[in-house]
Amino acid sequence: MEDTVTVRIDPHVHSEGSYDGSEPVELILEQASDIGLDGVVVTDHDDIEQSLRAARLAPEYGLLGIPGVEVSTADGHLLAVGVDEQPTPGKPFLSTVDEIRARGGVAIVPHPFQRSRHGVRKRKLRDCDAVEVYNSMLFTGYRNRRAGSFARRHDYPRVGASDAHSIRNIGRAYTEIHLPESVAANGVESRSVIDALADGATTIRGRRTPIHRSARQYTNGAAKKSLFLTTSRLPVIPTLPASFRQS
Repeated sequence: MEDTVTVRIDPHVHSEGSYDGSEPVELILEQASDIGLDGVVVTDHDDIEQSLRAARLAPEYGLLGIPGVEVSTADGHLLAVGVDEQPTPGKPFLSTVDEIRARGGVAIVPHPFQRSRHGVRKRKLRDCDAVEVYNSMLFTGYRNRRAGSFARRHDYPRVGASDAHSIRNIGRAYTEIHLPESVAANGVESRSVIDALADGATTIRGRRTPIHRSARQYTNGAAKKSLFLTTSRLPVIPTLPASFRQS
């Protein structure tokens, strides 16, 4: 069996480009480098501009540059990792998956089944590229265990992520992605990492964020979401009260 090279990626991080984020991408990249990650994917809510900027700047911090965005589909949130254009918000789940793939990305379902954070419901979750089975921001391990069982049962690749909205939570959970040495022989490239992620060559690492931090992020995010919806023209997903649709 061929030896592998392992890279450590946190694929679900929010910057000041999110309505509920506050951190500039320079600080995010610096922190990721300092704690030994090989890359982070900035996945702001329905806004890809800061993520594109982070991907451009990443090599200056010794990191892989992988852009992404957290898309509000009609059926729940969906991470588009490896895209360089914003997928259209508000479309059905499967249509959004198709659009992400057409743009060269992978479609990862974050915090599935958790309605209070606009997670995709079980009956809607199909034909994605991977499932976030460990989200460090969850208050208990129940939803993570349920997501893990679902992914194993349906043979979906599994990822872990911090879902960080502040510097100190980056890398609380992350994904190890394993590349064949032959692929990485001339240096690890972002495209190879994205492909390996979709192929399921992953190991989950990390731990839950302390509950007091998660609760603070949840409360602040709900308040900011309510304010955001009063000024935004983005389509509102009708399945939940506005104050609960955050991640």
